[in-house]
Amino acid sequence: MAGVFDIDLETEDISDAEDDVCDFTAPEPENGPTEEVELTSESVNRDSERVGPDCFELLTVLGKGAYGKVFQVRKVQGAQIGKIFAMKVLKKAKIVCNAKDTAHTRAEREILETVRHPFIVDLLYAFQTGGKLYLILECLSGGELFMQLEKEGIFMEDTACFYLGEITLALGHLHSNGIIYRDLKPENIMLNHQGHIKLTDFGLCKESIHDGTVTHTFCGTIEYMAPEILTRLGHNRAVDWWSLGALMYDMMTGSPPFTAENRKKTIDKILKCKLNLPPYLTIDARDLIKKLLKKNPAQRLCSSQADCADIQKHPFFRHVNWDDLLNKRVEPPYKPQLHSDEDVSQFDTRFTRQTPVDSPDDTSLSHSSELAFAGFTYVAPSVLESLKEGFSFEPRTRPVRRHNSSPRTPISPLKFSSAGPFKSSTDGELDPFSPTSPPSAPVPVSLENGAASQPIRTPARNKKQKGHRR
Repeated sequence: MAGVFDIDLETEDISDAEDDVCDFTAPEPENGPTEEVELTSESVNRDSERVGPDCFELLTVLGKGAYGKVFQVRKVQGAQIGKIFAMKVLKKAKIVCNAKDTAHTRAEREILETVRHPFIVDLLYAFQTGGKLYLILECLSGGELFMQLEKEGIFMEDTACFYLGEITLALGHLHSNGIIYRDLKPENIMLNHQGHIKLTDFGLCKESIHDGTVTHTFCGTIEYMAPEILTRLGHNRAVDWWSLGALMYDMMTGSPPFTAENRKKTIDKILKCKLNLPPYLTIDARDLIKKLLKKNPAQRLCSSQADCADIQKHPFFRHVNWDDLLNKRVEPPYKPQLHSDEDVSQFDTRFTRQTPVDSPDDTSLSHSSELAFAGFTYVAPSVLESLKEGFSFEPRTRPVRRHNSSPRTPISPLKFSSAGPFKSSTDGELDPFSPTSPPSAPVPVSLENGAASQPIRTPARNKKQKGHRR
């Protein structure tokens, strides 16, 4: 049940950095002038609002991976008390063993702080202890879209249209921020309690990809990878639209368009074989799949500067009101049957039956390793906003620092270096964490300079091999 919990979200550190503050004007006293003060997690989180592991009660294990666990938790202290979240716990000592894993832990968190969108998972808090990193995410109790596909086998066209429409809006938002996703598949699409989708797992994203920019890292999950990634000739945001076409084919036929008994043969099919479409697909569905699965990215739908606007005009989506879809005014085709906020029936029982324990970690890291996680702490702006009304301010006399740029400006990718915590990065590779890792599953891969990285994450492929659900 990796999904929602495989994401690392990057943000500026509100409590540790002098610049990372929210300007707020205190209410004007009856007999005095207004005072301006800094609103930071340091000042807001006085006493009970200082967020740490003890602010959360462990309820259920939702997933496990090589680098840690994911729990369903309840907040028991401070703001949002009683609310249910997902808590992802990562072990620092394992992450710092690989510079690229360290970079991704940071970069993924930055991405999800940068992008706020109805169909992208939210990060609420991030904090750390001596040996661990903690990410507090919204709990997407509807489970993976993959699980729904497992139950249904295939989706009817109107159902696929709904999900594909929401995914298109999410991808378009990422692209508008210069971010390509590069790992679109059913396992990375979660459902909230209402049945709306949320993209998760941003470990293979690449930032700063705008018009005319290409990148070369070999990464993704083979069955959904675009030909230009496989040939390593350079790729851009068009790879996400290929993946959307592969996902659409998967939704409507029961498997990705190109599969074989091993990775090499699957790659050969993607690069060389003609697309075969079943006759029961409608003309519009067939046309959209064909245009998204053009092997030449320059000929692929959405390869122009218009990006997602091209797909939104396609006849397959002719009945979609995009404004209503964005604002969640369209009823989802499937609503998860949940009995409470704590219901975990949509998650894998291999994990939910385990006793939830956040084991102590007294690992001692070197000073340089600790620097890798400087600035990790985060409190979402929505949390700070919720605290303003009842906050008792102590005005300061010094002037408030003003910012010339928005804190939501996309942040360049980062890479760990012994010279400092993070430096400019080349392409990213693997997500450092995944709760679900069945050994027989196809592995998301990432290669640089011809060398294979050790697989860290394998997508959940319960009860199916090579993507088939028949």
